Amino acid sequence: MLATSLLGRLRRRDPGDAVLRRAVRLTLVASVVFYACRYGAGSQVLATYGLFGTIAAGSFAQLPGPAPQRARILVTALPAVWALIAAGTLLAWSTWAAAGGMLVIGFVVSFAGVGNPRLVGLASAFQLFYILASFPPYQPDTLPQRLGGVTLAVVLLAAAEVLLWPDPVPVTFRQLLTRAADAVGGFLDDAADALTDPRAGHGGRDSRRAQAYDLVAPLGLGRNPPERAPTAAGAQDRALRISAAALREVLAEADRLAGDAPPEPIPDLAAARLLRACADTTRAAGRSLSPGVPPVDLGSLDAAIRTAEAAYPAGRGGADAPDVPRMCRDATALALADQVRVFAVGARVAAGARPAGGAAYPRLFGYARHSPWTLYWWQFRSHLAPRSAHLHSALRLAVALSVARVAAGVLQLNHGFWVLLATLTVLRTSAADTRTALRPAVLGTIAGVVVSGLLVLLIQEPIVYAVVLPVTLLLAFGVGRLLGPVWQQALFTLLLTVVFSQLSPEGWRLAEARLVDVGLGAVIGVLAGVAMWPRGASHDLRHNAARYLTASGDAVAQTVEAVLGDAPPPEDDLDRVRRRMVLVDSSYCQYHSERHDPRRRRVDWDAALGAGQHVVPGAESLLRRNPPGCLAGWPAAAVLLRDAAGQLRSAYDDLAGEVAHGRASGPVPAPADCVDEVDRVRPLLGTVDTAAVRHLVEVDRWLAGLADSLNRIHPPPR
Repeated sequence: MLATSLLGRLRRRDPGDAVLRRAVRLTLVASVVFYACRYGAGSQVLATYGLFGTIAAGSFAQLPGPAPQRARILVTALPAVWALIAAGTLLAWSTWAAAGGMLVIGFVVSFAGVGNPRLVGLASAFQLFYILASFPPYQPDTLPQRLGGVTLAVVLLAAAEVLLWPDPVPVTFRQLLTRAADAVGGFLDDAADALTDPRAGHGGRDSRRAQAYDLVAPLGLGRNPPERAPTAAGAQDRALRISAAALREVLAEADRLAGDAPPEPIPDLAAARLLRACADTTRAAGRSLSPGVPPVDLGSLDAAIRTAEAAYPAGRGGADAPDVPRMCRDATALALADQVRVFAVGARVAAGARPAGGAAYPRLFGYARHSPWTLYWWQFRSHLAPRSAHLHSALRLAVALSVARVAAGVLQLNHGFWVLLATLTVLRTSAADTRTALRPAVLGTIAGVVVSGLLVLLIQEPIVYAVVLPVTLLLAFGVGRLLGPVWQQALFTLLLTVVFSQLSPEGWRLAEARLVDVGLGAVIGVLAGVAMWPRGASHDLRHNAARYLTASGDAVAQTVEAVLGDAPPPEDDLDRVRRRMVLVDSSYCQYHSERHDPRRRRVDWDAALGAGQHVVPGAESLLRRNPPGCLAGWPAAAVLLRDAAGQLRSAYDDLAGEVAHGRASGPVPAPADCVDEVDRVRPLLGTVDTAAVRHLVEVDRWLAGLADSLNRIHPPPR
């Protein structure tokens, strides 16, 4: 009954047997490599590097994607592994040389993840390869054996990933985007029907609206694990981020347009025709993200936009008065079409095609014309900033590992490798997470040491340890991972005892050395976590988000001044928002991997950051049809727009203060109805042409959309 209960508990914690499959693959590869090198070739060096190479690449490396992709990443990473082992071997002659190399390599390996999230999964494995090679004895003549053992392990592990019980293919971000695009396309058709026949199909429309919101919600970067979120600096990941933000805005605009449906049916409404073209393009762009599907063609959407723009200024309600309600609906439909166009162009870039139609957004998709190395350099340069969470994390880890290497060398510990391994295990990006990891590391090690000490006292024959090696491997990387950190640490300690009893038997002193080394490494990790940026990404995210929201408010005000003819185009302000968004994305992703104090006030980060994501693409789309100076010479319009922009700027500043310091934000401007806004200057409409009213309507609807984004933020009470 006990065994059945334990088995049921493990199965519940491992849906799909993913952990079990991975543990079985690692056990088979590690056993084959260790037996072949230790007993077949008779080499302790080959066996050591083969076994720990398997553990580093199979357990510490967290790789994204399906099995063939993970295998390809492992094989591609071999040159870097060779370089790290060679560097560690050559620097092992001196404690200070090895510690200096640890400082440099620890920082470079960790910070390299800024440019590509796949390197984040390899960072711990890369550091382990250098750490293992950087300890005495100093034997550069054994470098070929070290490289041979690691190469054998990595190649066999890559083959096992593909051939032995491969994991199910995970749902990718592209697939999430495709599903969301299909649902949004269906809701766009419903919104078009609502304009032409407002009284039909309410029930189905509401369910499709809810489905669209449910499928768009998982597109937030923080809702995806780091290995799946498109956070790399390359063109395709950038395009996926832009496409996800554009699709969220398409849904918000469609919801707003459906709510502004006319009281009576209008069979031939330009906005409805445009919405149907947008629905078709949205679905086609989503499907184009799947392999083998040709890139989306923007021809039909561009033709529909030109037709709607041509019909837009002509709407009139009487002899002289513009038909303001119709102009409002048309303005919202054109703003929606611009976002659909951004989504479609982003889908083309993400699919590897040329950004046809991207000329309308020269700054938004300008990166697609640059090489991957240029894009990576921009990403690295953006994170070489005092408030970069990635920079803080890389420096913290590099210093901690370097100090641990000095301590292990000065104290002349026989197994100093374990000191750095414990530091790497305990140290987290925040002091709270480090304290959380400390307890299971210490308790698990103590339990493992007690069991290991009894084992080596009772059993002296090496053949026994050779027989039980596969069992301990399966327990450490399968059962231990499922039962929790304490079990995992205890079973890993038992595994090390079994391994070193075959490599260099030391009796009960091996367990004693393990306890001392882990304790020292844990203390160093805790001190580094407390002394260096202890608040982790939470503090950086608050600061970066505050600067980002403040810059967004400034860009809104400068855009309004530009259309009024009192300022140049806000290119510098929009570029500032883009640069600050890079740091916000990084802090946001790291924030979701940390433990948060339940007593602290929580911020709805998806809503808070979404309030700024509408600014840059919206401003570019707005200025494309409403050039700078289009409303110059209309004082009443200037008063109206400056008042609205001022309220929005204050709201952005208040929200920035809320996320930075925890103060309650002030009142957020409520989105006014488009017709009500234009009614303020209705007495002057007879003295201006319809084109000027059209510009006023478009700018006003953009500001109203930003106010809607701010209204969706409801900070919970303390």
